[in-house]
Amino acid sequence: MMTNGVVHANLFGIKDWVTPYKIAVLVLLNEMGRTGEGAVSLVERRKLNQLLLPLLQGPDITLSKLYKLIEESCPQLANSVQIRIKLMAEGELKDMEQFFDDLSDSFSGTEPEVHKTSVVGLFLRHMILAYSKLSFSQVFKLYTALQQYFQNGEKKTVEDADMDREDAERQMEKEELDVSVREEEVSCSGPLSQKQAEFFLSQQAALLKNDETKALTPASLQKELNNLLKFNPDFAEAHYLSYLNNLRVQDVFSSTHSLLHYFDRLILTGAEGKSNGDEGYGRSLRYAALNLAALHCRFGHYQQAELALQEAIRIAQESNDHVCLQHCLSWLYVLGQKRADSYVLLEHSVKKAVHFGLPRAFAGKTANKLMDALKDSDLLHWKHSLSELIDISIAQKTAIWRLYGRSTMALQQAQMLLSMNSLESVNAGVQQNNTESFAVALCHLAELHAEQGCFAAAAEVLKHLRERFPPNSQHAQLWMLCDQKIQFDRAMNDGKFHLADSLVTGITALNGIEGVYRKAVVMQAQNQMTEAHKLLQKLLTYCQKLKNTEMVISVLLSVAELYWRSSSPTIAMPVLLEALALSKEYRLQYLASETVLNLAYAQLILGIPEQALTLLHMAIEPILADGAILDKGRAMFLVSKCQVASAASYDPVKKAEALEAAIENLNEAKNYFAKVDCRERIRDVAYFQARLYHALGKTQERNRCAMIFRQLHQELPSHGVPLINHL
Repeated sequence: MMTNGVVHANLFGIKDWVTPYKIAVLVLLNEMGRTGEGAVSLVERRKLNQLLLPLLQGPDITLSKLYKLIEESCPQLANSVQIRIKLMAEGELKDMEQFFDDLSDSFSGTEPEVHKTSVVGLFLRHMILAYSKLSFSQVFKLYTALQQYFQNGEKKTVEDADMDREDAERQMEKEELDVSVREEEVSCSGPLSQKQAEFFLSQQAALLKNDETKALTPASLQKELNNLLKFNPDFAEAHYLSYLNNLRVQDVFSSTHSLLHYFDRLILTGAEGKSNGDEGYGRSLRYAALNLAALHCRFGHYQQAELALQEAIRIAQESNDHVCLQHCLSWLYVLGQKRADSYVLLEHSVKKAVHFGLPRAFAGKTANKLMDALKDSDLLHWKHSLSELIDISIAQKTAIWRLYGRSTMALQQAQMLLSMNSLESVNAGVQQNNTESFAVALCHLAELHAEQGCFAAAAEVLKHLRERFPPNSQHAQLWMLCDQKIQFDRAMNDGKFHLADSLVTGITALNGIEGVYRKAVVMQAQNQMTEAHKLLQKLLTYCQKLKNTEMVISVLLSVAELYWRSSSPTIAMPVLLEALALSKEYRLQYLASETVLNLAYAQLILGIPEQALTLLHMAIEPILADGAILDKGRAMFLVSKCQVASAASYDPVKKAEALEAAIENLNEAKNYFAKVDCRERIRDVAYFQARLYHALGKTQERNRCAMIFRQLHQELPSHGVPLINHL
């Protein structure tokens, strides 16, 4: 059977075969050899040489596209190639026969045009050998395919010329025609040779890893892979690329199907056994189970993931494969975060991690010890130029510094990752590295800018994330969640609780725990105390089972706020002390400072402002140094409240000085709140300032603050909550 001049039998039994496209490339090579050095400039010759390798390795393309590529490099040579192909296609079969007979002359003479061992020489020899093996009927079908190939190319050239004369109103029709032509190119290319298939798979795999936007669309890539597998179902690498492609569109059935086929074909072809002896079969099985566990974990099938992971561990232990066991350990940690009952299995495996010196941030280690442990692994990464592991390490440091509450260090690490040049060479003109590490760093960068009130800069970072990681890409969920969280915080700051409530659904779809927590925050802001308390208690129990320490502390702080807003500050104190103990135990400095801030507010409510001020001096420095703008404003607002409460027993002169100092702190707090558009807290500051100005007898300043308060109070809902009754 033959289609487009290509024999389909024994697909990968030979290195190459002759197609109409390859005949056109042979014509180009022949014309380049016949053209003298003076006829083609040095720049054009360099462009042609750069063009040759993609033409020799890539899949077949239409004749019109080939003409266009040659014309961009050397218009004169493009005209010669077009005339030569036209004479051959419109002539007789003997013209093609004579052309292949003349190709052998390229190797003759004392100074041949082409060396036999060069890339071009090997291609010519393969084509001559493949053509000589064809029977007469196959030669005739090849010539018929060449005529059809030429006619399609001429037709496309005429259509392009006609379309250039159309006005702008026909632009949409032009785009539709371009799409149909691209589909024709895919369908007319025929089966790929072994070299073309390997080049195509490696190119698309590199694009999926480094720059997914430049890879084929999921539908087009799957169509190409199906066409490739139709002629060679046992091509294992094609099944694996199909697995990666299906992951892009979150197709769990097709991705599982392709992954299993990949390892089945890997075992059947004996590829593993050739390099690893009898060990190859077992190695494929345990890594198949490990990849299957990772796949199930990615789609949220944690029970199936744990079963597959236990199978991988069992086979790896039988084979004494420590590398595979360490991979299993990392996935055990991931499962430990997703499921409470998997954490027991992880704790038994941590002893092995300690033996190999693996650090853990949630073990309560100090920042310097943890960074020293990461430094040792970084030395190995840099020594062996493992660029991907270097990127992952820097992204981990960014997340760890944010966990410890050091926003300046986190910002420095994120910018270092984004500014450094990747050590790994990227093919196909890819100029960026679109890995998960870069997505994580960019998301941290957007959140850090939003925390400082730089919403325009955060929007620019998110815009870049959308372009760099389209919605159908595998890492798009990272920036989607980041975008939703920033929008939620802005809506809450602006007092638009209904808008924040509508964003909870999207956050929950991307991160269930985060969504439930923010739903409780909205309920609390809307004065739905009973419902919020029930939701927070359920979330607290769940997070304690998962040992999600950061979220446990955040929930405890929300529960404490709920208590004092319900006029029960004494009940809030034990909750805050529990949160403070957890923060100190796990070295979470920023959460510890925020907890101390809440403790100071609770003491202020209980009528002991002097002790509250003492606590504030302990907590305010880290907040002003690395805290978010909103937290800085809250801290300064609380300082002014404590100053006013402490001044109640002062003599008139000293009391007036204390009130003046409190007004200055209120102005600073108001500036912080204005940066994040937190109008609700600006309203509270204006109310408090008006009261202080009235006590000092400053009528004009009092009236100005009272007017600001009245305007904001009419715009913002109060939900029946007394003013100034929150931190």
